[in-house]
Amino acid sequence: MEQKRKKRTGVLLIQLGTPDSPTKSDVKTYLNEFLNDPRVIDYPYLKRKLLVNGIIIPFRVKESAKIYKELWDLSGGVSPLLKYTESKTKLLQERFDKTEEDVTVHMAMRYRKPSMESVLEEMRKENYDKIIIFPLFPHHASATTGTAIEKAVKIISKWWVMPEISTVNDFYDHEAYIDAMVERTKEFDISSYDRIMFSYHGLPDQHVDKVYDDGLCTDQPCETEINQKNKLCYKAQVYATTRALADKLGLKESDYTVAFQSRLDKNWLEPFSDKVIEKWAKEGAKRVLAFSPAFVADCLETLVEIGVEYDEDFRALGGEKVQLVPSTNDHPRFIDCLEDLVRERL
Repeated sequence: MEQKRKKRTGVLLIQLGTPDSPTKSDVKTYLNEFLNDPRVIDYPYLKRKLLVNGIIIPFRVKESAKIYKELWDLSGGVSPLLKYTESKTKLLQERFDKTEEDVTVHMAMRYRKPSMESVLEEMRKENYDKIIIFPLFPHHASATTGTAIEKAVKIISKWWVMPEISTVNDFYDHEAYIDAMVERTKEFDISSYDRIMFSYHGLPDQHVDKVYDDGLCTDQPCETEINQKNKLCYKAQVYATTRALADKLGLKESDYTVAFQSRLDKNWLEPFSDKVIEKWAKEGAKRVLAFSPAFVADCLETLVEIGVEYDEDFRALGGEKVQLVPSTNDHPRFIDCLEDLVRERL
């Protein structure tokens, strides 16, 4: 009797992206690719081009390059996002190397290198039976998960022979993801902080409003529950993550604040993290413990924006310390999360 052939699976871990270096030219190239994505800035083509290439990049590239240089310096001369994504890939591969499954793990960036085009071409040549598209964003948003899956499917759709495809849409409430963040918190004495903040990457209001065929995000109970209508709403998912974290950390709702960072203008999800930090300092708070659960690898938004800028602003107003809780990065419990999500799709 002929032995059944073992199926081969390729896993593609996708992160947002990073400049190739903190030089002005490389940062400009990265921002041009990132901000011209219609899922990131969802304006009509000409309006988006005028805004991004005529206003945002020319006026922000010098300052952005300076901030990326600070990030590189904080991280030993490398992009931490790239470093930790490579580490996750290696550690996840080691998990499957110890099993009978024929699984190969790849990684790519949605913007810049390693590009999705080059990595998926390598995967095409491997002739996998199945490809699992795995964006590394816990919470579903069109500007992150949506654009990563869209590009992967667009590339694969041009292949003459198309394998079976599976996707990971979110993992905001996965127990191992929550556990990894709780484990990170054990590095700190949580009782020694006046305030606790869960700071998530912001989104324009119109991005979450587009989730709903009728009505707005504000019409839904996103702060308190996940239901059939809001289950793919970024705002509902981040609040669900916060509730799960608070439960494991033994926090009451009055013990913490949910806020949103990295906004481009005022029509974004509120409250704004920097304004909350400012308010707390003026109220006399001295020590803040800040989580940033939307990021599973430390990056500019965690190490610089929270760890440096918020801390400096807080101190200037009389506070003592804004302490960043590190991202899940390559914590073993987070690799458990990745492994479990892949196994569910084998």
